[in-house]
Amino acid sequence: MEGDHIKINYWLMPFSWLYGLVVGIRNLMFDYGLLKSQAFSLPVICVGNITVGGTGKTPHTEYLINLLAKNYQVAVLSRGYKRKSKGYRLATTQSPMIEIGDEPYQMKQKFPEIHMAVDKDRCHGIKKLMSDNILPPTEVILLDDAFQHRYVQAGINILLMDYHRLICFDALLPAGRLREHPIGHLRADIIIVTKCPRNLTPMDRRGIERSLDLGNWQKVFFTTYKYPSQIEDLGENPLLVTGIASPEQMVYDLQNIIPQLELMSFPDHHHFTKRDIENIRHRAAGRTILTTEKDATRIQGLDNLKIIPIEVEFLDNKKKEFDHLIKNYVKKILKLKYYLLF
Repeated sequence: MEGDHIKINYWLMPFSWLYGLVVGIRNLMFDYGLLKSQAFSLPVICVGNITVGGTGKTPHTEYLINLLAKNYQVAVLSRGYKRKSKGYRLATTQSPMIEIGDEPYQMKQKFPEIHMAVDKDRCHGIKKLMSDNILPPTEVILLDDAFQHRYVQAGINILLMDYHRLICFDALLPAGRLREHPIGHLRADIIIVTKCPRNLTPMDRRGIERSLDLGNWQKVFFTTYKYPSQIEDLGENPLLVTGIASPEQMVYDLQNIIPQLELMSFPDHHHFTKRDIENIRHRAAGRTILTTEKDATRIQGLDNLKIIPIEVEFLDNKKKEFDHLIKNYVKKILKLKYYLLF
């Protein structure tokens, strides 16, 4: 059920109050214009969260790429978490993962036609992606994990939250895993509750919406993960190796397909060492090893490794409604830009 993976360290609450005070003052400074947000002439869609890690940003960003890249030149801008480089980097298909980060690397390999860039300073990164040096010219920018980066005024803010760790039941860092007070969710235009069980009932959904105390301008969607049908043919008792923040729903889903599935879990964005690889090989003992696309970018030297693609699926037949919201926004902004030019 929702909130079932939340653990709060109450003894750390005094530090959470101090952290919340600092973050709250910063947000107020943006709200009252003491710190400035910058808007841009291109469609800018932010995909982010309030919880630290594990809400499914990469699969949902990839969903948006699939939705828009057929008709527009899409650019994705990320900070490039745990990369070894600094400043702005425009990726190519030859860019090493260590230079741009595992998630940008995955997206560039999967969608070579997009512009994939990393920059901690999102305003600077957007300006670079809009420059004349970028060909073909950027038409739509997706911001990966930038909900707290308020120096950019996105045209649409999409806030993701894990069904198992709803923000209304969590606490601020370091006692919990919230980056800011839950009231921050009111900055979102669209809220997506991710990693939902497929059997989520209408009553459950209404209960979640009431718990979140939504604004009347906000649209709410519920998504789950879809796995390839041939996954059943991967042998008996395979080993699932993950280095993601919240693998619980994935494990639950896969165990419904492969009851004997065994989990070997590592921390989010884990750097797999030679010793890790040997431990995985020893534990697998010849069995098939399953992993996610993101983890596969960091796991080298395993012959029996199989990658499980993860796709986003909207519940309640709401896919068309979501797609319509995004496409209409992009068309509106690009049409406005065209009129302003002429």
